[in-house]
Amino acid sequence: TADVCFEVSSSEIEEDRSKRSRSSTSFHAHSQILNICAPMLASLSESNEDRSVKVASITDVSPDIFRHILFYVYGGRVPKEDLKAHAKSIIDAADKYSIVNLKLE
Repeated sequence: TADVCFEVSSSEIEEDRSKRSRSSTSFHAHSQILNICAPMLASLSESNEDRSVKVASITDVSPDIFRHILFYVYGGRVPKEDLKAHAKSIIDAADKYSIVNLKLE
């Protein structure tokens, strides 16, 4: 059972470039896997005394990019098309969360 929840927020941009609203996507993960494969992500989660799930808020990476990062941490491969289309965002996120091998893909 997952014991970590990442709440990843993204801002929707209006045509006049103003931020309109925030939407949030939840990603569930396992602290043992994060501790081994992505210690930086593991360190972001705080224990919540009311619940057994630790919650971490991510506001500087889009949900689509975070989905790729977490999928990679769990042993998946980011599709080449997505790597090409979102290379800068994926590399920046991998750098931010110390997922070095993803940067080498």
